[in-house]
Amino acid sequence: MKKVVLSLALVAFLGLSLNSCRETKEKAEDAVENAADKAGEAMDDAKDAAEDAADDVKDAAEDAADEAGEAMDNAMDAANDAVDNVKEGAEKMANDVKDAANDAADNVKEAGQEAADKMKGH
Repeated sequence: MKKVVLSLALVAFLGLSLNSCRETKEKAEDAVENAADKAGEAMDDAKDAAEDAADDVKDAAEDAADEAGEAMDNAMDAANDAVDNVKEGAEKMANDVKDAANDAADNVKEAGQEAADKMKGH
């Protein structure tokens, strides 16, 4: 009877150890699966972060290009304004010279007329 009890105890022990091994194996598989899921999520997060960073760089480059274009437009406007100012100044100066020449011609005419009148009057 001792042998039967020991045999039953041995069978019970083996049965429990096999169940424990299965549970351990299942726990290990679950842990591996969870780790793989977390690694996949981390890779997805890293991919999303890289895409966001690329979008930010693209947006910054577009903004810089827009600002450079605006600066170029402003420089062109300033240059055009300067040309217009020089042109207006030159036209004003030409008109002033013309007016002065006309005034001088009128003065010469008047002086000539006065001289002619004086000659007639003597």
